[in-house]
Amino acid sequence: MIDGTIRTAWSIDVGGLSRGELVERLDAHGIHRNPYAEILLAGPVFDDASRETVAIVEISVADLGFPDGATLPHVFAGAVERGLVLCPPMTAPYLRLATLDQATAPDRILSTGRAPTGSLHVAAPVLRADHDYPKGFYLRVIDGVPWLRGYRCDDEHVLSPGDRFAFRAAS
Repeated sequence: MIDGTIRTAWSIDVGGLSRGELVERLDAHGIHRNPYAEILLAGPVFDDASRETVAIVEISVADLGFPDGATLPHVFAGAVERGLVLCPPMTAPYLRLATLDQATAPDRILSTGRAPTGSLHVAAPVLRADHDYPKGFYLRVIDGVPWLRGYRCDDEHVLSPGDRFAFRAAS
Protein backbone atom coordinates (compact mmCIF):
# COMPACT_ATOMS: atom_id res chain seq x y z
CA MET A 1 0.00 0.00 0.00
CA ILE A 2 1.23 3.50 -0.79
CA ASP A 3 0.82 5.43 2.43
CA GLY A 4 3.37 8.22 2.06
CA THR A 5 5.35 7.36 5.20
CA ILE A 6 7.48 4.29 4.46
CA ARG A 7 9.53 2.93 1.64
CA THR A 8 7.37 0.41 -0.20
CA ALA A 9 8.29 -2.13 -2.86
CA TRP A 10 6.31 -3.81 -5.63
CA SER A 11 6.98 -6.19 -8.47
CA ILE A 12 4.67 -5.39 -11.39
CA ASP A 13 4.26 -6.37 -15.00
CA VAL A 14 4.72 -3.36 -17.29
CA GLY A 15 3.52 -3.51 -20.88
CA GLY A 16 1.76 -6.31 -22.66
CA LEU A 17 -1.33 -4.26 -23.55
CA SER A 18 -2.01 -2.12 -26.59
CA ARG A 19 -2.73 1.55 -25.89
CA GLY A 20 -6.45 0.90 -26.39
CA GLU A 21 -6.45 -2.10 -24.06
CA LEU A 22 -4.57 -0.11 -21.42
CA VAL A 23 -7.03 2.79 -21.58
CA GLU A 24 -9.94 0.34 -21.38
CA ARG A 25 -8.40 -1.27 -18.29
CA LEU A 26 -7.87 2.15 -16.65
CA ASP A 27 -11.49 3.08 -17.41
CA ALA A 28 -12.79 -0.28 -16.12
CA HIS A 29 -11.11 0.40 -12.77
CA GLY A 30 -12.53 3.93 -12.54
CA ILE A 31 -9.14 5.59 -12.86
CA HIS A 32 -9.51 9.26 -13.68
CA ARG A 33 -6.94 11.13 -15.76
CA ASN A 34 -6.12 14.78 -16.30
CA PRO A 35 -5.33 16.28 -19.74
CA TYR A 36 -1.56 15.97 -19.15
CA ALA A 37 -1.95 12.24 -18.51
CA GLU A 38 -3.94 11.93 -21.75
CA ILE A 39 -1.13 13.70 -23.63
CA LEU A 40 1.44 11.27 -22.21
CA LEU A 41 -0.74 8.23 -22.91
CA ALA A 42 -1.02 9.34 -26.56
CA GLY A 43 2.79 9.36 -26.89
CA PRO A 44 4.76 6.85 -28.95
CA VAL A 45 6.15 4.98 -25.91
CA PHE A 46 2.71 3.40 -25.54
CA ASP A 47 2.92 1.99 -29.08
CA ASP A 48 5.31 -0.70 -27.78
CA ALA A 49 3.30 -3.45 -26.10
CA SER A 50 6.31 -5.55 -25.02
CA ARG A 51 6.05 -6.81 -21.45
CA GLU A 52 8.55 -6.97 -18.59
CA THR A 53 8.44 -7.42 -14.83
CA VAL A 54 9.77 -4.40 -12.96
CA ALA A 55 10.77 -4.12 -9.29
CA ILE A 56 9.62 -0.73 -7.97
CA VAL A 57 10.57 1.06 -4.74
CA GLU A 58 9.01 4.16 -3.22
CA ILE A 59 11.35 6.70 -1.66
CA SER A 60 11.22 10.34 -0.58
CA VAL A 61 13.37 13.18 -1.84
CA ALA A 62 14.85 13.48 1.67
CA ASP A 63 15.70 9.76 1.73
CA LEU A 64 17.61 10.29 -1.50
CA GLY A 65 19.90 12.67 0.40
CA PHE A 66 18.11 15.97 -0.13
CA PRO A 67 16.79 17.16 3.26
CA ASP A 68 16.09 20.63 1.82
CA GLY A 69 14.52 19.37 -1.43
CA ALA A 70 16.02 19.18 -4.90
CA THR A 71 15.28 19.71 -8.58
CA LEU A 72 14.05 16.80 -10.70
CA PRO A 73 17.46 16.28 -12.38
CA HIS A 74 19.11 16.17 -8.92
CA VAL A 75 16.49 13.73 -7.59
CA PHE A 76 17.10 11.43 -10.55
CA ALA A 77 20.89 11.66 -10.12
CA GLY A 78 20.61 11.04 -6.36
CA ALA A 79 18.57 7.92 -7.01
CA VAL A 80 21.21 6.58 -9.42
CA GLU A 81 23.88 7.16 -6.75
CA ARG A 82 21.83 4.94 -4.42
CA GLY A 83 21.52 2.13 -6.94
CA LEU A 84 18.07 3.00 -8.28
CA VAL A 85 17.21 3.60 -11.93
CA LEU A 86 14.42 5.29 -13.83
CA CYS A 87 11.33 3.23 -14.55
CA PRO A 88 10.43 2.33 -18.12
CA PRO A 89 8.42 5.24 -19.62
CA MET A 90 5.16 3.25 -19.64
CA THR A 91 5.32 2.19 -15.97
CA ALA A 92 2.90 4.69 -14.37
CA PRO A 93 -0.43 3.38 -15.71
CA TYR A 94 0.53 -0.18 -14.78
CA LEU A 95 1.62 0.92 -11.29
CA ARG A 96 -1.68 2.79 -10.95
CA LEU A 97 -3.55 -0.42 -11.78
CA ALA A 98 -1.42 -2.38 -9.29
CA THR A 99 -1.92 0.10 -6.43
CA LEU A 100 -5.64 0.75 -6.31
CA ASP A 101 -5.35 0.51 -2.51
CA GLN A 102 -3.37 3.77 -2.30
CA ALA A 103 -4.51 5.86 0.66
CA THR A 104 -6.83 8.78 -0.04
CA ALA A 105 -5.02 12.13 -0.04
CA PRO A 106 -5.75 14.34 2.98
CA ASP A 107 -6.94 17.18 0.73
CA ARG A 108 -8.34 17.85 -2.74
CA ILE A 109 -5.87 20.54 -3.80
CA LEU A 110 -4.59 19.63 -7.26
CA SER A 111 -2.14 22.34 -8.27
CA THR A 112 -0.26 24.81 -6.13
CA GLY A 113 3.18 24.84 -7.73
CA ARG A 114 4.24 21.85 -5.64
CA ALA A 115 3.54 18.12 -5.53
CA PRO A 116 0.04 17.45 -4.23
CA THR A 117 -0.21 15.79 -0.82
CA GLY A 118 -0.48 12.02 -0.96
CA SER A 119 0.97 11.83 -4.47
CA LEU A 120 3.53 9.38 -5.78
CA HIS A 121 5.56 10.49 -8.81
CA VAL A 122 6.78 7.74 -11.11
CA ALA A 123 10.41 8.42 -12.00
CA ALA A 124 10.80 7.78 -15.73
CA PRO A 125 12.77 9.39 -18.53
CA VAL A 126 11.54 12.82 -19.56
CA LEU A 127 10.11 12.32 -23.05
CA ARG A 128 10.64 15.86 -24.39
CA ALA A 129 12.90 18.75 -23.40
CA ASP A 130 9.96 21.12 -23.98
CA HIS A 131 8.86 22.51 -20.57
CA ASP A 132 5.29 22.84 -21.83
CA TYR A 133 5.11 19.08 -22.44
CA PRO A 134 4.31 16.97 -19.35
CA LYS A 135 7.38 15.62 -17.51
CA GLY A 136 5.71 12.48 -16.26
CA PHE A 137 2.94 10.91 -14.21
CA TYR A 138 1.94 10.81 -10.59
CA LEU A 139 -0.57 8.66 -8.74
CA ARG A 140 -3.06 10.04 -6.25
CA VAL A 141 -6.42 9.11 -4.72
CA ILE A 142 -8.90 11.92 -4.13
CA ASP A 143 -12.12 11.18 -2.22
CA GLY A 144 -11.67 7.48 -2.89
CA VAL A 145 -11.17 7.96 -6.65
CA PRO A 146 -7.84 6.77 -8.09
CA TRP A 147 -6.12 9.22 -10.43
CA LEU A 148 -3.34 8.94 -12.98
CA ARG A 149 -2.21 12.51 -13.49
CA GLY A 150 0.47 14.07 -15.67
CA TYR A 151 2.55 16.98 -14.39
CA ARG A 152 4.79 19.71 -15.73
CA CYS A 153 7.77 21.46 -14.14
CA ASP A 154 11.02 22.96 -15.31
CA ASP A 155 14.51 21.87 -14.28
CA GLU A 156 14.71 24.72 -11.73
CA HIS A 157 11.62 23.70 -9.74
CA VAL A 158 12.63 22.48 -6.27
CA LEU A 159 10.73 19.45 -5.04
CA SER A 160 10.00 19.20 -1.32
CA PRO A 161 11.91 16.76 0.92
CA GLY A 162 8.71 14.81 1.61
CA ASP A 163 7.77 14.35 -2.06
CA ARG A 164 7.62 10.63 -2.92
CA PHE A 165 8.96 8.91 -6.02
CA ALA A 166 8.73 5.40 -7.44
CA PHE A 167 12.02 4.21 -8.95
CA ARG A 168 13.06 0.93 -10.47
CA ALA A 169 15.31 -1.17 -8.29
CA ALA A 170 18.55 -1.96 -10.11
CA SER A 171 18.92 -5.61 -10.99
